[in-house]
Amino acid sequence: MPKLASFRAKTDSAAPESVSSISSTSSTSSTPILHVDMDAFFVSCELLDRPELRGKPVVVGGQPDERGIVSAASYEARKYGIHSAMPLRTAGRLCSHAVFLEPRHHLYSEWSDRVAAILGKYSPIVEMASVDEAYLDLAGTERLHGPALAAADKLLREITATTGLPCSAGLARTRLVAKVASDQAKPRGLVWVPAESEEAFLAPLDVRRIPGIGEVTDAALKAAGIETVGQLAAMPRETLEAKFGRWGAALFRKARGGDTYEFFVDAEPKSISHNRTFSEDTRDPAALDATLSLLCQKAMKRLREAGLSARVVTVTIRYAGFETITRAHTLREATHLDPIVFDAVKKLFERHRDRARKVRLLGVALSSFTHGGEQLDLLDASRREKLERLAQANDALRDRFGFSKIQFGGSVTKAREEEKE
Repeated sequence: MPKLASFRAKTDSAAPESVSSISSTSSTSSTPILHVDMDAFFVSCELLDRPELRGKPVVVGGQPDERGIVSAASYEARKYGIHSAMPLRTAGRLCSHAVFLEPRHHLYSEWSDRVAAILGKYSPIVEMASVDEAYLDLAGTERLHGPALAAADKLLREITATTGLPCSAGLARTRLVAKVASDQAKPRGLVWVPAESEEAFLAPLDVRRIPGIGEVTDAALKAAGIETVGQLAAMPRETLEAKFGRWGAALFRKARGGDTYEFFVDAEPKSISHNRTFSEDTRDPAALDATLSLLCQKAMKRLREAGLSARVVTVTIRYAGFETITRAHTLREATHLDPIVFDAVKKLFERHRDRARKVRLLGVALSSFTHGGEQLDLLDASRREKLERLAQANDALRDRFGFSKIQFGGSVTKAREEEKE
């Protein structure tokens, strides 16, 4: 068996082991999936504008006295225990001298587009999983860029040299293992997992490293004495299915590094979002409410398709003149039901909007995912059951007739606005 992670190039190191010497002894032709993940992306973008903050604990998301959450934290801030999705007030207590910045999503989108343009040079198949991560299929690109390992190294170096943004990547035979490998590579690293080495690579890792395993599933696994991926892989499929249902079958395959239909559904992005830009700036309450409703419905359908629930909802408001504010709210429990999320979105919007100004764009984002729908205390059992049936029926009808044909009444408007998804 080839040595695991035998190539880990630090992009800021002087002279890593040559790619050619590795690829001459171990073929990467069967490991063409590359997962590229930008390191502390929001913070890194801010540091390009404010280089004087380099080396300091920096938190993007808002001010420490606000009720929002951390969008991103520099590695210096992470040393104090600060991480994304943490309440800003908690982050402020952990590191009172950190620099807290308001998010500038338009800036991050611009840099994301520049990174995506570079990715497109290395493969015709690029899937942007979120604003700061992507999957590339490097199969068939050898004549242009050499073996997959060499191409991956070249790609990471070009991103950093061209944009100044640090990034990491994982190269593997499957998307799941590539994603886990990129996480292991951080910061500024590249980890290659040779074919047939997936199980051995995953075995010592904590089960939370597997995409899709959230707090609820992790707690259930830990209660059963399963802490590592290797221990999970040793569990009979029947046992996992009996405990977790269909999700148990996915866990069985994920623990072995396998990509399945469930993986593509369950391997959640860091967020799900939908934005809408109005053809004309408006302060019309009916149009704004209808748009928020439609954006929520679109995001929630994608959430349910992924078999996920979200605990954090975020609203973006861009005014005429392009001033943009983003505010988030953390629900008591994760949910995949439209009314709960729409209620939170409406309250966020009404609390933070400036009624005297016209709105150019509205956005709704979901994050802090868990698998499944743990509706614990938010609704009584009878209403929850009705809403579950309604969501399932709506999703089935939308799949059959198209999303625009089946919408809640509050989201139906006469004018069709320009949409950016």
